[in-house]
Amino acid sequence: MVEQLSDNSANLESVNSKAEVKNFNFYYGNFHAIKNVNLTIPEQKITALIGPSGCGKTTLLRCFNRLHDLYPGNRYDGEIRVDSLNILSPTVDPIEVRMRVSMVFQKPNPFPKSIYENVVYGLRVRGERNRTILDEKVEKALQDAALWDEVKDRLNNSAYELSGGQQQRLCIARALVTEPEIVLFDEPTSALDPIATNSIEKLMSGLQQKVTMIIVTHSMQQAARISDYIAFMYLGEMVESGLTEEIFDSPSQDRTKDYISGRIG
Repeated sequence: MVEQLSDNSANLESVNSKAEVKNFNFYYGNFHAIKNVNLTIPEQKITALIGPSGCGKTTLLRCFNRLHDLYPGNRYDGEIRVDSLNILSPTVDPIEVRMRVSMVFQKPNPFPKSIYENVVYGLRVRGERNRTILDEKVEKALQDAALWDEVKDRLNNSAYELSGGQQQRLCIARALVTEPEIVLFDEPTSALDPIATNSIEKLMSGLQQKVTMIIVTHSMQQAARISDYIAFMYLGEMVESGLTEEIFDSPSQDRTKDYISGRIG
């Protein structure tokens, strides 16, 4: 039996909450992948989900913007609240959820379109057609993604002409253009070299005053560098969460200590 959420979670009570996971369970068919998880996501902070492969980190992350709705046989119970809204409610439009909660994937996945059309995609889905508004929002998103100066003179070029790190920043711009409240990152630097990784990490740190972020990472060094809070999962359960420095320096659960020290993985 995995130890339950530790007393380190008490330090989350004094922060502003952006999202709450409440008594949440997720099933792939008959497989119970997420087991009664409760978690607070602090506002305008970076929360890192850590744990061994297969522990449920990415599964939980994708529940925040209802990507699992796209595949038959998946089901869940419990709540994920963004502010006061249960985004899992059948009365809530999943498309609108994905505008409020954007996602950046493990590998850069630009569309086979121009740089401009990649960024503007979400706005077009929303029905925005005013070219002046589109231009302004594209420029702002690319600036927020620290990419504007590199691409402003070739917005009509194919996104595939960009380097891997630039493509990932383009995907971040695409995620930011709809002005989401939360951005999800699923191992966003695992396919990048150290220089590009450093660029993405600096970018994420700079975005904290604008959005709340949740990142799945297998890198303990990355989690320590960029996250404010840590949530450690094991076998589909939430073992422990709290301030990053407290989880790394004085975890209260043995499984957390073993994972951070490399004894389990």
